[in-house]
Amino acid sequence: MTDRTEVAEMNDDAGVRESEAWLDAASQEEDEVEVEEYDIVSSPNDWNFSTIVSFIESGAMKIPSFQRNYIWDRKRASKLIESLLIGLPVPQVFLYEESRNNFLVIDGQQRLLTLYFFSKGRFPKPKIRGELRKSLQRGFLDEDLLEDNDYFEPFKLSLPKSATGIPNRFNGLTYKGLKEDRTSLDLRTIRNIVVKQTSPEGNSAVFELFSRLNTGSVNLTPQEIRASLYHSDFFTKVIELNSDSTWRQIIGTQNPDPRMRDTEFLLRALSLADSSDGYSGSMANFINNYCLRAKKFTDTEAQEVLKQLSAFFSLFDDVDSPFMRTGKFSGVLFESAYAAWQSIGRPMADHQALSAAINQAKLTEEFADTLQEGSTKPLNTRKRIGLLRTYIEASV
Repeated sequence: MTDRTEVAEMNDDAGVRESEAWLDAASQEEDEVEVEEYDIVSSPNDWNFSTIVSFIESGAMKIPSFQRNYIWDRKRASKLIESLLIGLPVPQVFLYEESRNNFLVIDGQQRLLTLYFFSKGRFPKPKIRGELRKSLQRGFLDEDLLEDNDYFEPFKLSLPKSATGIPNRFNGLTYKGLKEDRTSLDLRTIRNIVVKQTSPEGNSAVFELFSRLNTGSVNLTPQEIRASLYHSDFFTKVIELNSDSTWRQIIGTQNPDPRMRDTEFLLRALSLADSSDGYSGSMANFINNYCLRAKKFTDTEAQEVLKQLSAFFSLFDDVDSPFMRTGKFSGVLFESAYAAWQSIGRPMADHQALSAAINQAKLTEEFADTLQEGSTKPLNTRKRIGLLRTYIEASV
């Protein structure tokens, strides 16, 4: 999750507008979620520097598949370490307890990773930070990687002089170089709020809670929260599939969306194809429930689901993407077509004929009507799937 302290320094509003530019209006529609009543337990823990580092190294504290990589520069990271050294409080961290001694970092990954990198005496170079994600999800980095100078540089504190020109006594020091101050740092604590839902079954309360965090700044998208709460081997493979060259051609953008909206459309399609009859009106909760079930997929089940989605991609690898409306990608059109294709037995249709059928369906008045008053309403969603089924069946 985005650290509150980093939001003010970034032009997030402009970034959101830019990342939404490739989506049509129906695909950006806000989901209307009926709020339930929950029982949740939250417990504060003051874990010290050494404990936090050991938790990360052991894999007890994991950095989930967030859209954001480690983005702090050394000056900013150094200020956090200095705050701990001189006894200043730092913002608290939110964790979600999946199971005993198994925590997902929901809020505060920049701070926690700064502690970890400083303890190792190594600071990641900006160009390679995206490559660290897989390793960090298991909670640690290989020593060989940490010592690779193409990826890391020494983590020496970079702190400015005082207003009167007096050098900061910690400037240029490493973790090992702190000497007597190292013990003080090891014992400095950060407040961690551990959250767990007790009822109803599942994680929906936590999803709702963290979707409301950071009021006054840019909230996380539902997909960014979902990536942390429902991560699994299957979820990771869906994220990897989001970089598939044919999918990028279909969606009309070369690079994955930084707010994970394109990954969400894959999950929307998979969820609707799995059980469109079970959709009752909250797309967010519908996808969450699917992702929760997907955590229990066997390797064979996960491979089969993703194989089918890849097969659907392949039907459009040599044609112009039919999933564009007014020059922008239509997620609701894609998910409807995929659910319809699955419902009629996944035919390997003639590519040109299939593309033409989808293009015809999206131009109909019936399709336009499903977008007028809530594109995610169950009736409109099922109407679109039925319409696409009719046109796809006629093309095969």
